[in-house]
Amino acid sequence: ARKDLLVVNMGPHHPSMHGVLRLIVTLDGEDVIDCEPILGYLHRGMEKIAENRTIIQYLPYVTRWDYLATMFTEAITVNAPEELEIFKYLKEPAIL
Repeated sequence: ARKDLLVVNMGPHHPSMHGVLRLIVTLDGEDVIDCEPILGYLHRGMEKIAENRTIIQYLPYVTRWDYLATMFTEAITVNAPEELEIFKYLKEPAIL
């Protein structure tokens, strides 16, 4: 009894998402036998863009790092410099 396994490459198919994730899936008919994830990265020259901007000016760009986790990328961008004490936001809310 020979099993004919099919190996398929899967991943995001949107043009802006190439290289972010690749799944090498091994199929036996409709059953998934194995799945090997290969994580890549999405490079858009963001470091160069950030060189001459403040954190607040750069914040709109970070949502493009990962379209599925925009809130987290914004939090990372704002919280990391705060933790390093590069700058501080006011802890008290502003009274209007």
